[in-house]
Formats: sequence, C-alpha cells, structure tokens
Amino acid sequence: MKNIPVSRRTFIQTAAAGTAVLGLPTIIPAHAFGANDRLRVAVIGINGRGKDHMAGFSKLDNVEVATLCDVDDVVLQKTASEFEAKQNRKVKREQDLRKVYDDKDIDAVSIATPNHWHALAAIWACQAGKDVYVEKPACHNLFEGRKLVEAAAKYNRIVQHGVQLRSSVAIQEAIQHLRDGLIGKVYMARGTVYKWRADIGNLGNSPVPQGLNWDLWQGPAQAREFSKNYVHYNWHWFWDYGNGDIGNQGIHETDLCMWGLDVGLPEKITSAGGKFLWNDCKETPEVLTSTYHYPKQGKIIEFEVRPWMTNKEDGVEVGNIFYGDKGYMVINGYSDYKTYLGRNREPGPARNAGGDHYKNFVDAVRAKDKKLLNGPVETAYKAAALAHLGNIAYRLGRTLDFDPQKEMFVGDKEANAMLTRKYRAPYLVPTTI
Repeated sequence: MKNIPVSRRTFIQTAAAGTAVLGLPTIIPAHAFGANDRLRVAVIGINGRGKDHMAGFSKLDNVEVATLCDVDDVVLQKTASEFEAKQNRKVKREQDLRKVYDDKDIDAVSIATPNHWHALAAIWACQAGKDVYVEKPACHNLFEGRKLVEAAAKYNRIVQHGVQLRSSVAIQEAIQHLRDGLIGKVYMARGTVYKWRADIGNLGNSPVPQGLNWDLWQGPAQAREFSKNYVHYNWHWFWDYGNGDIGNQGIHETDLCMWGLDVGLPEKITSAGGKFLWNDCKETPEVLTSTYHYPKQGKIIEFEVRPWMTNKEDGVEVGNIFYGDKGYMVINGYSDYKTYLGRNREPGPARNAGGDHYKNFVDAVRAKDKKLLNGPVETAYKAAALAHLGNIAYRLGRTLDFDPQKEMFVGDKEANAMLTRKYRAPYLVPTTI
C-alpha cells in the first residue's frame, strides 16, 4: 500500500481556539500485503456486533484478531478472556482506540462502537494507515459521512460497510434480475423494520460503573450524566448517540432500497410517526413512516418502522419489496428473495444463499483493490444519509426539499443545521480532509 505522509493540521484546525487536541492517533502506514501475508485485525467495540466481527474474522485463513478494544474494561476483560480460551492464544487488550491506531502491527480495524463513534473512528483509522470495516450506519449525520468518504479517498484506504446482505449471492442475483427487467419497470421500493422493542423505562442518572471510561464512550457527543438507559444497548433510542431503528436495523434496508432502485439521494422527504406504546425515556419514534421521492426518475421509496405486535408483509418483518409493472420481488432478511410475476402473481425466480462479507473485505485488502468491495464507503454514506434525512423530516414535522448534488436542503436553515452536530474536543470530525 502506498505510504502517504499525513500531518495533524486538519485536527488542529477544527479544534476550538485555545483547546489542545490530545491523544490523536499517530500516522502509521499499513503493511504491504502479499497473497500469503497474515492480516492482523483489531476489533473496536466488543459488547454487541463486535462479537460477530471477532468470530467472522477469526474463521478466515491467515487472518488474526490480534487486539480487542472496548471503553468498558469489565466487558473488555471478560470478552477477551473468553475469546482467548476459545482461540487458545493471547490477544492484546486496549481501552482507548487511539492506542490501537498507534500500533504498527495492526493492519486493519473493525469498528462496532455505538453509532456516534463510527465515522470519527473510521476517519482516524484511515489517517493512521489502517483499512476499515465499519458497522452500519457508517455515520451519525451527513457531514461526517461525507468526510469519511473523503478520508478513504485521500488516504487510499479500503473501507467496507457492515451491510452483509451485499455479499449474499442470492441478493446479488436478485439485483441483477431487477436490472434485467424481470419485474418490468421498477418504480418503487419498500423497506420494512418490524422489530420487538420493549419499554425501557426511565432509570435516571447514576454513578459511572467501575471500569467504564464514560468520557471516551461519549466521544464526539456533548457531555451528559451517565444513565443505565444508554449503556450498553438502548443508546440507539437517543439522538446524541443513535438514530432510531431506521438508523439501526434499517440501514440494511435503506441500502437495499437504493441499490435495487438504482438511485442516489432523494429530492423530497416526508416522515411521520411518534411514540404510541410506552411512556419511557426513548427520544426516537417507535413508529416511523418515511417517503423519499425521486421525481426526475419517476421513482419512490417507502420505509416503515414498527414495534411490538404487527402483521408481516408477504412473510417479511425485516426486508424489502420492489414493485415493477410486470411483477414484484420480496427480499426477506439478508439472503432470501422470491419473485411474483403478472396479474396472477405466478411464482418466478427465487433463491436463498448467503455470502461472507468479512472475507470480501479481506480479499479487497489483500488485493489493494477498492473495486472488489461489495459494500464500499460511497454506498455506506448514502444508505446512512437516507435514514438521517427521514429522521430530520420527522423531527421538524414537515416535508423537506433536498438538493442531491449540493447535499443540502433547499432554502431551509433549520434543516441544514441538522446535517451536522456540535462536536466535543478532542473528538472532532475534521472539516478539511
């Protein structure tokens, strides 16, 4: 891989006047890989999806999960010990991701932190010369998503988005059917996220638990008092850290909607919803219906989040439906599709087959070829952006006009202000890459 000298100027420029930018990762170029070189991976965030990352990379030939990193030392020690026992070898343990980036022996990082850390962690990794596998959504807002795309390009990094359905053989085949006109002119995509989401109550503030670096956990977000309602999962339902279910599970489906329709960002967004079941402290809506209109292409995306008890749509709770003038296609989960053709809904081509998204990333890293990626950073940004646009329309309570080329709302200062956030030093997303 090409070694690119990098200064810390971009970090310093974005810091508030008089504020020292401390502890940023040293710029270390990744190894140049041969076909048989061992790839050393660090997994950052190991309490949830990170465990799947650990398992996924560990089963690949000549790949070593060398370092585990988590801001919660209790989680870190317990999970690392279990992993060592299973693998019959030691791993390095770090609580601060910046120390991982300073490690010359780490070639790639796999990021499974809460959403508000995804983009900055990935940008820092790119600047440190590491290739990146980053969980969905790749960004917490549009601004930092665009900066991640720029960082991957500038530092020539391989950046894979954790939407594993893109590596499914069946889903790839389904997309080709859409391109080939199997269901005719495809004019609408529907995404559904019907998940069992319970009452989380309101636990209020409490002392920070032993072993948790609360400042580092909050990272780019503004400082809050600790609450058990945030750690370790329910942060998804608070705007400072998560993006609701459309930005959680829903990124798989927003990504597939755009991929199947062959569209980018929309021109008009409408969202409605709210909290109808629980009197708990969630900030994000339990029910959300969003519509994304593409008038120039004559296409539309519908997206719906529902909790608790609900019907399925052609057997789908989490998935996608594509509508054409000759039939429709149902995609259930990450690896199954069926088609129904004509007015009589005659069964057409169908398949259930998965793939290995981690291996796809490793193959691209070894080949030093971004074109091999099934979930490249550009699609990561757009899939997340679609969810964020729907959330902004919901929070403002009105239909929004959007310019896909400028990536800004049209004549709406209030909406445009929500394309980014106020960052907290030293966890600053650089304005200039």
